[in-house]
Amino acid sequence: MNVTTPVQDAVRLAQELGPIFERVVMGNRFVVVSGVDLVTDLNDDTRFTKHLGPAVEGLRSISGDGLFTAYSDEPNWRKAHDLLRPAFTQAAMRTYHDTMVEVTRDLLSYWRTRDRVDVSADMTKLTLETIGRTAFSYSFDAFTRSEPHPFVGAMVRTLTHNQRREVIRVPILTDLWFRNRDRRNEEDKAFLAGVIDDIVRTRRDHGVGQENDLLDIMLTAARDADPNALDEVNIRHQILTFLIAGHETTSGALSFALYYLSRDPELWAQARAEIDEVWGDGPPAFEQVAKARLVRRILDEALRLWPTAPGYARQALTDTVIGDGYRMKKGDWAMILIPGLHRDPVFGENTEEFDPDRFLSAAVRARPAQAYKPFGTGERACIGRQFAVHEAMIALGTVLQNVDVRPDPDYRLRIEERLTLMPKGFELSISPRRR
Repeated sequence: MNVTTPVQDAVRLAQELGPIFERVVMGNRFVVVSGVDLVTDLNDDTRFTKHLGPAVEGLRSISGDGLFTAYSDEPNWRKAHDLLRPAFTQAAMRTYHDTMVEVTRDLLSYWRTRDRVDVSADMTKLTLETIGRTAFSYSFDAFTRSEPHPFVGAMVRTLTHNQRREVIRVPILTDLWFRNRDRRNEEDKAFLAGVIDDIVRTRRDHGVGQENDLLDIMLTAARDADPNALDEVNIRHQILTFLIAGHETTSGALSFALYYLSRDPELWAQARAEIDEVWGDGPPAFEQVAKARLVRRILDEALRLWPTAPGYARQALTDTVIGDGYRMKKGDWAMILIPGLHRDPVFGENTEEFDPDRFLSAAVRARPAQAYKPFGTGERACIGRQFAVHEAMIALGTVLQNVDVRPDPDYRLRIEERLTLMPKGFELSISPRRR
């Protein structure tokens, strides 16, 4: 196992060993599942619940009992879920649409000053700025800074450090090995907290109740003694959760989609033709976004091959059996390897190849319901999945509409693994579209 590529190593092992196998890493036991029948059992909410795997457990030192890192029986999870769920409905997307379009325009303006771009870095700027403006009415000035916002660097270091530290758990040795990095981690955590405190302070100075966003929902509930009101520490945890989860995953999905699109001129032309037909020359209206069905299939297929949140864990609520006889006792847990699940034979032949037609309606209906899980499962699935899809569709369609790209023929896809997956070193030569 390579500590920098655990997900890719696990996918290779799943292809060799089958849909369920066990690993022991530094004395820690992991059961890894990727077969669709086994995953269907594990996703049964009457028998299983969310388990915080080591990588997620390590993030509790950063985001505490935020929506992503909370245990299901922690009171703040239920309160935050019920309080914030209306902000992620399809109807709520209308209130975010214009801001998403505006941030994408800022990306295009930024690209007009360049002829070669680092795609993953720029998609991260786009999604960080989008979540900042839509959820907290706060700008990170992502497209005007000469260097990436220091929040991004601190966040990446913190995610990577806590993930590795939690997996490599050896008494005494772990503390010695990570001693210097632990000090840097504390500095990064303090910086992240300071950014969030600045966001909250700016809102309170501006006036609570005047913006229709996530921060206003939380601060208004606290002011009005709503039964689901969150305390100040948990509000910080939720903001950090949305900033991390709300932009890391979507930027990776956009980067993978652009990687595969840019290397297939015929598919690029088909997707562009669809955007021209459905959107016309200008930015899309809200109702037009979802009508770009090929673009949606491209996004779905990118998330099939490389789901940017690559796994989730499920814990048995009682003694039970999955598959054809694997016994689990109450409290036992297993990790669902989503890239392995998405390479199950139910997706057809050549599952390593990029093929958006896997998401034609007939193909989707022919597959088991639990075969495709890029946003997790059940009540603990990603609360912001509709937000992420709408944002990504706008961004991907706008790039197709306005930009010509030329990939580096010598580049081979490399995956950077932290809490999420991201193409590494992926650059494109770009120019305004020739019409």
